[in-house]
Amino acid sequence: MAIPVKLKVFEGPLDLLLHLIDKNKVDIYDIPIVEITEQYLDYIKQMQTEDMNVMSEFLVMAATLIDIKCRMLLPKEVNEEGEEEDPRAELVEKLLEYKMCKYMSYELRDRMVDAERSLYKKPTLPKEVADYRQPIDYEELIGDMTLQRLHEIFRQMMKRQEDKIDPVRSTFGNIEKDEIDMELKTTFVEAYVRSHKTFSFRRLLEKQNSRMEVIVTFLVILEMIRTGRIEIQQDDICSDIIITTKDVNDNSPVQLTSVAE
Repeated sequence: MAIPVKLKVFEGPLDLLLHLIDKNKVDIYDIPIVEITEQYLDYIKQMQTEDMNVMSEFLVMAATLIDIKCRMLLPKEVNEEGEEEDPRAELVEKLLEYKMCKYMSYELRDRMVDAERSLYKKPTLPKEVADYRQPIDYEELIGDMTLQRLHEIFRQMMKRQEDKIDPVRSTFGNIEKDEIDMELKTTFVEAYVRSHKTFSFRRLLEKQNSRMEVIVTFLVILEMIRTGRIEIQQDDICSDIIITTKDVNDNSPVQLTSVAE
């Protein structure tokens, strides 16, 4: 059953469609296209205007509604994502954009009306009053401030800036990764042990070129102690460590999988 539409002037076909949607109290995202199309065509028949440009816009929209009405009767098309396409989607998007612009125009109109109620008055102060500046008493402004007091305030401010600096992290430099060939270093230590038989641990460490090489050498020595290939002797805690090669038949290489700094 068609709802009677009171004939009035609309700004365009989208304005008429919004009016019909509001009158029917339907969801703009689920427009009953058949009912709205019939009411729209009824309004077109009642229009009396000699402006063909205006009539052409309403007729184009009428043709669009009829096209959507026909597509609603056909099986729904499926997009690339496998979802069914709604023939009304493009029309709904246009209606939402138009509705937003329409309400924005209402807001601007209300602001313009409110602005008309604001009255402004040009300043009428005498020039002498407008140009007046209160004199500054520098002695009162400075008060008991002295050069020594200013220096103390400056020193305190600088001290606060220094306190913000982390004394530990601020001295950090760039950490560079020291690459060590584990197999080569292990082979070197084993060869040194076999050739010297008895030697000073300090003398062995002095032949290393970096801290990481010292660490790796130390680990190799520990592994050889664990496997019983060498033994160590130290007379007291401050004396040098003496390493002696043991006569064992195990000549398998020392295996070190990883070294953590």
